[in-house]
Amino acid sequence: MYIPEIYKNENQQDIQNFIHQNGFAILVNQTDGKLWATHIPLFLEEKNEKQFLVGHVSKENPQAESFKANDEVLAVFSGSHAYISSSWYDHENVPTWNYLAVHVYGKVKIHSLDESIEALKKLVDKYEAKSEKPVRVEDMSKKTLMQARGIVSFEIEISDIQAVKKMSQGRDDKNYQNIVSELEKTNDNQAIAVADEMKKNRNLQG
Repeated sequence: MYIPEIYKNENQQDIQNFIHQNGFAILVNQTDGKLWATHIPLFLEEKNEKQFLVGHVSKENPQAESFKANDEVLAVFSGSHAYISSSWYDHENVPTWNYLAVHVYGKVKIHSLDESIEALKKLVDKYEAKSEKPVRVEDMSKKTLMQARGIVSFEIEISDIQAVKKMSQGRDDKNYQNIVSELEKTNDNQAIAVADEMKKNRNLQG
């Protein structure tokens, strides 16, 4: 994706944390000669000093069959975003949008059934971690686990990661602080999350 130099995020730990916290992604590829997108959870793991995204789609999804002929994919992870009104500046300018996003490119490899079960265990464990009574794949009956035959599980070997953090970096401290204050007044969760990110970026208090 196009990212102006000022908005590029190349902090690898920051990017990994972002993917972990915003794991519900859009997986895009060419399917039957056209662009195809599926909304699915993906999780990041490392093996042999390489990074992979792991997930699954339904066997009924045409994208699953397309992996055999076209293994190049793009996973899009979106974070907090908010409209920035130019009325918040002390000078005339245009409105804009602040946002966080990561694009991950790579090649798909289809899992075996055993690998699919292992991937499901990791995915469920991740999202059940905060549950009062966590569900575990290991505790499920064979009948329930048979449903795993209805999915195509895979891993994506990552070839490139592009991350954007557009948080009004070009603004002076006065206007930057005013943007934060105006975002906090909105009572909108997304806007407040952007304000928090901006405060973290410049070590602002409050």
